[in-house]
Amino acid sequence: MKLIKYIFCYSDKKYDTFYLELTMSEQIIMNPVTINENKEKARKALETAREAHERYLIRKNNCDLEMAISNYIDAVKYDPSLPESYYRLASLMWEQGQISVSTAIEQCKTAVALAPDNMNAHLYAGYFMKVAEDYKEAEKEFKEAIKSSRLKSARPRLVLSQTILQKINSNNAKASDYMHFLYYFLSGSLMIAWDRPSLKMFYKNMSDDFSVFTFNSLGKFLEKFKLYPAAENIYRKALTETAHSEIFYDKIGDIALKNKELDLSVDCYNKVLESNPLNHDVLVKLATVLQTYFPDRIEDTIDCYEKLLEMHENKSQIYYELGHLYLRKEDKINSISAFKLALEHDCDNPFYNNSLGYAFSKAELYDDAIEYYQKAIALNPDNEWTSIVCQALGAIYAEVKGNIEAAVATYQAGIILDPNNYDLYLALGDIHMAEYDLEKAIKAYCDAITLNPEDYRGYMKAGIALWEKDYLEEALVSYHKAVELNPENEFAQNNLGILYLDGLGDAEEALEYFETAIELNPSYTLAYFNAGRASQAMDFRNDAANYYQMAIDLNKITDDLDEEDVRARLHKLFEA
Repeated sequence: MKLIKYIFCYSDKKYDTFYLELTMSEQIIMNPVTINENKEKARKALETAREAHERYLIRKNNCDLEMAISNYIDAVKYDPSLPESYYRLASLMWEQGQISVSTAIEQCKTAVALAPDNMNAHLYAGYFMKVAEDYKEAEKEFKEAIKSSRLKSARPRLVLSQTILQKINSNNAKASDYMHFLYYFLSGSLMIAWDRPSLKMFYKNMSDDFSVFTFNSLGKFLEKFKLYPAAENIYRKALTETAHSEIFYDKIGDIALKNKELDLSVDCYNKVLESNPLNHDVLVKLATVLQTYFPDRIEDTIDCYEKLLEMHENKSQIYYELGHLYLRKEDKINSISAFKLALEHDCDNPFYNNSLGYAFSKAELYDDAIEYYQKAIALNPDNEWTSIVCQALGAIYAEVKGNIEAAVATYQAGIILDPNNYDLYLALGDIHMAEYDLEKAIKAYCDAITLNPEDYRGYMKAGIALWEKDYLEEALVSYHKAVELNPENEFAQNNLGILYLDGLGDAEEALEYFETAIELNPSYTLAYFNAGRASQAMDFRNDAANYYQMAIDLNKITDDLDEEDVRARLHKLFEA
């Protein structure tokens, strides 16, 4: 069975891919008369389409547009070997925004395949590749057009020189491109005598490109010397004097980003996309700016990435970014789906596996989270990064699965990978504390302190373990150091007060720490309770009663205490 593919289907003003299948038997049945009749029908349809197309370009009447499209399709039906039908229909529908640039390129390639020596087929293919900013392939097509037309190659030569100039304007040029531009421009100009109808239109376009070149070069010069306001003024002038707002809004947006004028930057990038919704580079810039500086505009950022998906071959990174955006929205299902799609394109990426594991843990699907965390650890792109993944996996084993042995083994594996991971030592100490293995807990906390003696957390945790081990003096030293390093931490202040009250029986010293903790956090239920105990020990009954009552009131929210115990202490204050 022979399959002939048509990209355009006309029905109720909607266009889509459809296929016409011709069996070999059907082709055999066709006699020469039928074939000639079809060719004649194709010729007439093509001629009607050309006339309607020309009328549409002049009058912009939708009836002409529909007639042109319908007849181009009829021409392809009756004679699929006519290259002109493909590239003209592609041009018309792309201009109306009904197909993408990539689809237009595919249809022009079909025309080129049908007629490799057709200059116009190569010209149209090169044009759409230039629109897609694939300058290398565009130049190849224009050179093929030059080869096909020989002495009548003025038009492809001039279009090629224009393409090279645009490449220079877009900052993608090499030094040799300037020489190539001059060669094709001059040679095309000499041959223009054989193609006079195109001369007027071409020079109009060329003058516009020279204008772009002038504004662009001056703006770059000013930017080089950090004269950003002057460069912005040049680009704004270019907006009004050229037909290339896309280029200059992009440049103004870049300057605004450098100056941290973020709203202006976003506005300019959006204006670029209004002119060309398929501008890949600007979509990436806009998505990055929104994601970095506008965390409340998640939907806009997601929209950018979804547009990039439509034109990007490497979709894995985009799905990865989308996954994190959905996590920020707390959309767990879509975040998991996005990370899975990223892994479909790159299954051995440790970062994607780790993110999917995290998404599963947020969704409380812990068995799946463990599976992907383990894959990320096995891939181990970097010891320091992998040790952090070990910490996340160990936390699931410890806090969710209750598998202390697996948690300890995972934390220890992380420490082997990165002996400088301070948080892993703390996590290992916490596991041992939960098991009331005080000796191992103290060792882990001390290892953390040795690693980073300026972090108060190690001293706080070591202080608790030392207190539980009845090493009162060492616990006091540890907590004093914690308070010295971070006097704004209410928990360290409260715990140091407990050591003085319950360890040394020094209620007066203890009360100072409890009161400091309350100043730092007026909603700290335990600090009020402990301040009540210290006041009661010094026989300050009214103060103790006030502290106990505050503890009772706050406990209704925090539920940190046994309310009956606090009330019993409060009543005991005034017993005879």
